[in-house]
Amino acid sequence: MKTKTIIMALGAIALVGVSGMAVAQRDPAYAAARAAGQVGEQPDGYLGIVGSATSELRTLVNSINIQRKAAYTQKAQASGATVEQMAFTSGCNLIAQTASGEKYKTPEGVWKTRTSAPPERAPACV
Repeated sequence: MKTKTIIMALGAIALVGVSGMAVAQRDPAYAAARAAGQVGEQPDGYLGIVGSATSELRTLVNSINIQRKAAYTQKAQASGATVEQMAFTSGCNLIAQTASGEKYKTPEGVWKTRTSAPPERAPACV
């Protein structure tokens, strides 16, 4: 019960931070890569490259992931959670927020394109 309460609290904290983070990441290069299915959300809370990558795409994804890790670290310190817990909870929320046509990685490690159905997420996602 305690673990579920912690996960739910982390989810609430992460959801607030994730929505602002997602908006900040909607620069033209990021939006284009996301729309083209070149990048997608991963269960670990980080952006991933779908398929082959150019150096520009790697640079973009690395930059976004550095920003995410910094945000996860700050939120983890404030909440008493670990960075990994915060990243996982954020990953759950980011995958849930994907729109139809966007890519996400399932808990089994398979890239999928989001449909109107809910995305496949880890059972621990609340």
